[in-house]
Amino acid sequence: MKTSSKKRQAGQAAAEFALVIVFLMMFLLGFIEITALLYTYSVLADSAKEGVRYGVVHGTLSTTCNGPGVAGVPCDGGAAGVKAAVTTYATGSLNNTAGMTVTPTYPDGTSKPSSRVRVVVSYPYQPLFGLGWPTVTVNAASEGRIAF
Repeated sequence: MKTSSKKRQAGQAAAEFALVIVFLMMFLLGFIEITALLYTYSVLADSAKEGVRYGVVHGTLSTTCNGPGVAGVPCDGGAAGVKAAVTTYATGSLNNTAGMTVTPTYPDGTSKPSSRVRVVVSYPYQPLFGLGWPTVTVNAASEGRIAF
């Protein structure tokens, strides 16, 4: 019995489609995953900037001083206000802020005007689809000079 060439072409088209659809699905999932990773980095970077903004205006001349301060000026040495500003900003994102680590530092050792404040935010990024992709830690940092 002889098979027609149309049936063989239909079978060949189905096999080609099966090979191409696997490639296209992996490409689409990879694209979505990379987009989600970049979104996470963007949120962390903006959150770090928000923490620096808070630290810049809450130096030793502020009534709600954050950071190490100077002698005679009561300040929040743990910079809880900076951490709260970062967490509050990141809460509006799609990321879980419970896994986020916020580390505010004062490289000059004080929070008086013209000193620096630096905020580093770390987050263990979990891939959306899994698929054997590893968990990566996304870090973002920002630094500024205290104005008040």
